[in-house]
Amino acid sequence: MEKRIHHTSPLAYYNISQAILDSFSENTIIVCIGTDKCIGDCLGPLVGTLLKESLFPLPVYGSINNPIHALNIDKQLNNITKEHPNAYILGIDACLGQESSIGEIHIRNFAIRPGKGVGKSLPDVGSKSIVGIIDSNENADLFYTRSIRLSLVLNMARVISKGILHAYYEYSNPDKTPSLK
Repeated sequence: MEKRIHHTSPLAYYNISQAILDSFSENTIIVCIGTDKCIGDCLGPLVGTLLKESLFPLPVYGSINNPIHALNIDKQLNNITKEHPNAYILGIDACLGQESSIGEIHIRNFAIRPGKGVGKSLPDVGSKSIVGIIDSNENADLFYTRSIRLSLVLNMARVISKGILHAYYEYSNPDKTPSLK
């Protein structure tokens, strides 16, 4: 299953929250992948930072200050697995896609395959994933050199983090959450 939500949709955060609500338990952790050294790859670390700044109560790994990226992902995942052996991981990353999909947020019932869009072979992350399409996959080299707007990436990160916060609120307060259905 894959749910696609454009980040500018008025209820994008709510649609994200509903798509990931079943992911929450006391064993859920968030793993945000990417680097702050490249605007096109900073979606994950921005989401991690926004969640931490919001005092999100579940463990969050990967932020602007402590990114999980291609050079440290193996070590980071080993440490996460040791600390949380029964974790349900919700992975978050930037992704390349069709030009018409730029700005979409995809919620998938399978792991993230980080680096795939730029030809890298890295370990899969998560049981469920949220990816933001930040650029076209027509030329993967452009992921690092093209003019990807920070405003797009930041706006998408804000919507994703708000969706995660709302889903957690609904999970932890099932009787207090008004429904928009």
